[in-house]
Formats: sequence, C-alpha cells, structure tokens
Amino acid sequence: MSYRIGLVGKPSVGKSTFFNAATMNDVPEGAYPFTTIDPTVGEAYVRVDCAAPEFDETCTPSVGVCREGTRFVPVKLVDVAGLVPGAHEGRGLGNQFLTDLNETDVLIHVVDFSGKTDIEGEATEGHDPREDIDFLEEELDAWYLDVLAKGIEKFETRYQGSEAAIEEELAEQMSAFGTDKDRMKRTILAQGLELNPETWDETDKAELAREIRKRTKPMVIAANKMDTPEAQANWDEITADPDYDHLSFVPASAHAEKALKNADDAGVVDYTPGDDAFDVVGDVSGEQKAGLDQIGEFVAEYDGTGVQGALEAAVFDVLDCIAVFPGSANGSKDEKGVFRDCFILPEGSTTEDFAYHIHSDIGEGLLHGTDCRSGRQVGTDSELSHRDVIELVSTKQAAP
Repeated sequence: MSYRIGLVGKPSVGKSTFFNAATMNDVPEGAYPFTTIDPTVGEAYVRVDCAAPEFDETCTPSVGVCREGTRFVPVKLVDVAGLVPGAHEGRGLGNQFLTDLNETDVLIHVVDFSGKTDIEGEATEGHDPREDIDFLEEELDAWYLDVLAKGIEKFETRYQGSEAAIEEELAEQMSAFGTDKDRMKRTILAQGLELNPETWDETDKAELAREIRKRTKPMVIAANKMDTPEAQANWDEITADPDYDHLSFVPASAHAEKALKNADDAGVVDYTPGDDAFDVVGDVSGEQKAGLDQIGEFVAEYDGTGVQGALEAAVFDVLDCIAVFPGSANGSKDEKGVFRDCFILPEGSTTEDFAYHIHSDIGEGLLHGTDCRSGRQVGTDSELSHRDVIELVSTKQAAP
C-alpha cells in the first residue's frame, strides 16, 4: 500500500499542471473552473538515497526507478476536484470533494502565489494568496466541526448522566478521519479541555475541530508560479507571517517542471526530477534557449522546481515517514533480484510492523530482524530508522 497525497486547490491555480508535472499523465489543463471534474489518481514518486551502492550492488527495482543512486519510490497522487468556498455546504462539487479528500493521508494545497486568480478562480490582479490558504482551512474546519457536533449530540443523547468516555464516541463518529480513542483523548487534553463536553463552549468545540483537522489532514502549501516577481514578493510576506507557522511551504513552478520533463523526454535536456540543475544536450532554438535559461535560473535559486520537493515534504516532513529496504544476509540479494523493494512506512514503525507490511504470513512467523549493515540482530519491537536495510527472519514465507 502506498501513501495517498491529495492535491487540492481552487480552479485555475495550476493544480492540473502540477499533477501532470508530477505524474506525466494526460489530464486536461485549462484556465477555467472545473477543468478537472473527477478525482484522478496517478503515480508520483519520492526520492530516497538507494542503499545498493553501500553494498557494491546495482539495484533492480520492482517498481519505480533508480537514477544515479537516487531511488524514486511510488506514491499515489490524487487530483481532487471541486474546491470552492462553501464546499462543506455542498456548493460546487463540495460533497464529492470532501469524500475524495478523506481518502488521502496528507494534502498538498496548490496556491497561485502570483495573486492572478481570485477566490473563485477567475483572472485578476493583486489577489492575496492568504485568502486561498485561509479558505481551505476554514472549509475543512467547518466540515470537521459539523462531524464533531454530531458526535457530541449523540454522546449527550445516549449517555446523559453516565460515566461513558467522550473520546470513544467522538473517535467512532470521526473514525473516517483516521483517528482513534487514544488519539482523540490526547487531542482533547492537549486543548486544555475536560473529558466532559458539557464544559465546552462553542469556541472550545471550534478549536478542538481545528486541532483534530490539523492532526489528521496535515498540509503542505505548494506556492505555485514562484517564477514571477509578484509571487516572490508574496512569498516573503506570507512565510514571515506567524499565523502560518503551522504550515509547510514549498516554492514551486509546476510549469517549469513539466517543461523540463518534456524536454528530457525529447532528448533536449538531461534532467532528473528534483535536481537544481540540468544539462542542455540537444539542439534548441534561440527562443527555447532563452526559456531554458530562465528555468535554469529559477531551479538554481529555489533548489529545484518545487514539484518533487512538495511531494517529499508531504511524505517525509509532514507525515514523518521513513523508507526501509528489505535485505538478505548479505544485505541485498534475493532470488528475484537485487534491492528490488523500498517501502515507505510510518515513523515509529518496528521490525514487526515492517514484516506485516510486506505480508501477514511473514509477520505471523517473525522471529527477529537483522540489520544488514552491522549484522546485528534486531528485535521484533525495535524501532526502525530511515533507510534501514533489514532482513526478516520468519518461520513463514509470504504466500505466492
């Protein structure tokens, strides 16, 4: 199972271009509302330094690719349609938007930092991107508050005067958001609230809903169109605003990423996604050279186009995931190939979690793991680290 990144944004901000740049799928693009009318799922990739060179091996990935020691590991990118103000009330494609959004693990909010599209996605000048950031958070907060309020109402009706635990009822009501009673209890207490909804006022409920949303739908802001002076000015102001300290920002130009990938496919440039430079290797016209020079200046200044950076910020910085390689006694080979797999796991995953992630049979028969770099044995409850290479020793083999 790969992680699912939800790609959201109001119409005409470059969301479809971002999706195409990340996946190179043929999704319609256009500067008008609802270009994308259905959720589209594509395969994108996050970079991991391959472990194979440390074992003097050349990897043979079963999925993804490896380019010059950089492994590109697949994740699912979901282009979600229908974000407009009032989505939580069903406006536009609102209800379907929220349903599709809830099937993702983390969000990338594509925002036009140039300020050239208004809140409805229409062409304008001087629009403040903060309005776009705020309205998405407000839409999600209103959605969460509505679900939370229904849970409180059920609790008060069902358990009035009893000693029932509010966290259990709310966890059940909000289970679709990926929470459970222990996380719910920690969140309530972290807000300084009692485990008794009768003591909560409307502000308490709104702030609790917002906190649950922040914990279960974390977000990266892809500051798109950063290759314009207007966007760069907005970047300086917004990233310095303490109101947005809870968000991760990545400067991006989806247009530049797609142009480089197209040029790479055509043999015009040699470009590896995420790099901060590329080489021109084919014949180009004067106009093409000028365009590539401009893109070259941008990627050098911003350490890449930002498309790859946003994906990796979502998976590794916001979700705090780790990548783990399965190995054998010599650290690399099995009968099917060399360093075939690289798995993305939640932070805090143990050897046992890793075994079950690969296959339930291996998990059920797990005896211990072996750290293939050091050769030392690791217990089933040992917490794994990013880029570990682990051999799993089990009494059972995965079913064919």
